[in-house]
Amino acid sequence: MFFKKYYKYIGQYKKQTFLSPFFLMFETAIEVTIPLIMAFMIDDGISKSDTKVLFISGFALIMMALLGLLFGTQSARNASIASCGFSKNIGEAMFYKIQNFSFKNIDKYSSSSLVTRLTYDVKNMENAFRMIIRTLFRSPILFVFSVTMTFILNAKLALIFLIAAPALAVGLGFIIFKAFPLFQKMFVQYDKVEAKVQENLTGIRVVKSFVQEDREIAEFEKEATTLKNLSKSAEKIVALNVPLMSVVMNGCILAILWLGGNLIVLEQFSAGKMLSFINYAMQMIMSLMMLSMVMVNIVISKASANRINEVLNEEIDLKDNGTISSPPQNGEVEFKDVYFNYERKTTNFVLTDINLKIKSGEKVGIVGGTGASKSSLLQLIPRLYDVEVGEIKVGGRNVKDYKLQPLRDSVAMVLQKNVLFSGTIKDNLKWGNIEATDEEIENACKIAMAHNFIKNFADGYSTVLGQGGVNLSGGQKQRICIARALLKNPKIIILDDSTSAVDIATENNLWKNFRKSFKDITVLIVAQRINSVIDCDRIIVLDEGKINGIGSHSELLKTKGSEALPITLLDGKIVKSGSYPSKKELAEWLKIEVSELSSAIITKKQKCCSENEPCDCNNEKEEPCCSNDKVEQCCGDKKGCC
Repeated sequence: MFFKKYYKYIGQYKKQTFLSPFFLMFETAIEVTIPLIMAFMIDDGISKSDTKVLFISGFALIMMALLGLLFGTQSARNASIASCGFSKNIGEAMFYKIQNFSFKNIDKYSSSSLVTRLTYDVKNMENAFRMIIRTLFRSPILFVFSVTMTFILNAKLALIFLIAAPALAVGLGFIIFKAFPLFQKMFVQYDKVEAKVQENLTGIRVVKSFVQEDREIAEFEKEATTLKNLSKSAEKIVALNVPLMSVVMNGCILAILWLGGNLIVLEQFSAGKMLSFINYAMQMIMSLMMLSMVMVNIVISKASANRINEVLNEEIDLKDNGTISSPPQNGEVEFKDVYFNYERKTTNFVLTDINLKIKSGEKVGIVGGTGASKSSLLQLIPRLYDVEVGEIKVGGRNVKDYKLQPLRDSVAMVLQKNVLFSGTIKDNLKWGNIEATDEEIENACKIAMAHNFIKNFADGYSTVLGQGGVNLSGGQKQRICIARALLKNPKIIILDDSTSAVDIATENNLWKNFRKSFKDITVLIVAQRINSVIDCDRIIVLDEGKINGIGSHSELLKTKGSEALPITLLDGKIVKSGSYPSKKELAEWLKIEVSELSSAIITKKQKCCSENEPCDCNNEKEEPCCSNDKVEQCCGDKKGCC
């Protein structure tokens, strides 16, 4: 069963896999021959004081030992090469499979579980394979040869092993039956411990900032103690193998010495043959002991094999079976009657009845409350997930018609979680375009407002980043990720709340650069701050997976009111004060020019009034008031301003 499933992973190491048991057979044959030479030396050399026989037999023993060493070394060397290559091929197959997982496939496994499977489980498979091609071949051969020789030397004494064998088989069966489920539970707990360590190291700054070291230590100790208890339970069962073998081995030796001694006294058995018989008995019992160790190791590796199989046999949810190998002609995006859910078995759709067409070169903002499925909507465009119902078109063609590479090369996406890799800043930027020149890299960074702070580093673009970019601030990481996306020269760029950690002044400059440099690129922006999307051609309002409104900022204010839009820009500044700041005060607070001030100041408290109604002013100071999407003044005489 083992070879049926994993034979293909032996791959280019078939030669070494064959040579290991081949040399092993010669090593085993020599081991079986040595006791016969020893018997000859004792009976015909020592007993008869024949120095010639002693010299010949002694020389033969030395030569046999050297040959055994040579064949054993070659067998072990080839077994090591084959087993390491075998585990390498399994690891590569798993890694390749994981790289081809869709997001939906990845959602089924935790990262800690995949790491454990790629390391610990693969190592167990390597050990099991090494023992199979060496010990599992050696033990039966040695056992058969030894049993045969004991029957040749004395058939009556050899019957002792027929009594011991059933007891040994029952004991091994019990150990295997009891140990296997315990090892399965142990490996599941390994995943939990791995997850806890990974989570703690990733969030170590949060742990320290909240002074929760003792709590984390306690939680880790709890998981580690559970793992320890499961390991102890499993190892206690496996540990029975040693005393079982010792009892059987010592019992057999005792019986042989007692019965064999009587035969020697009766001169029905020689001392030399008796010594050979004991050696064969020891070889036989040792072969059974090694066989039991192999069986226990296979039990452990079987649990690992099942976990590896789960990954290797995972059906890829998203098939790359498109026929178009060229990129989309333009950045037009269209959703037609789209329904989407992460779990196919439920009808509780995350996105419902989405009908939307975005023109190429259009700048579109997407807003909505937490959990409104803004990210889910955008992840369908580069086909990170497949829709359940309806279709999505890019460049006028269904996304399923494209090969994944040209489609995703045309869509640059900056996700909510900014991921940077170990290496230099330049290395990370070149993920967008491996052939990008220094000039192109600097230009992208200038647009993303990252060039200045990178240049302030001692090593500039050659600055080495820690894992995940731990030596950068949140805003710096976001801007590098935006620059990396720009280097793809995409037809569509998706910014999923990717400026949330950037200050407002820098963000304003970033959007200015976008407007100047990317007039022909479709830009889709998810944001929580209204000033991030206020200048978009259109804003899409999502509510519980449904489109609740589409239009420009001013159009949405007329049709939906200000409550449909995010208002976090002025919360805490205006609402708490109970009055509205002047244009000058607001511009100073936003660190922008008065002329650049737009209707970002609209808040829930502002309402348009008719011409016959007084403007909602508390005093005669200049106050901002709503008139279409422009900021006007409320006059001292409280005349209508809308």
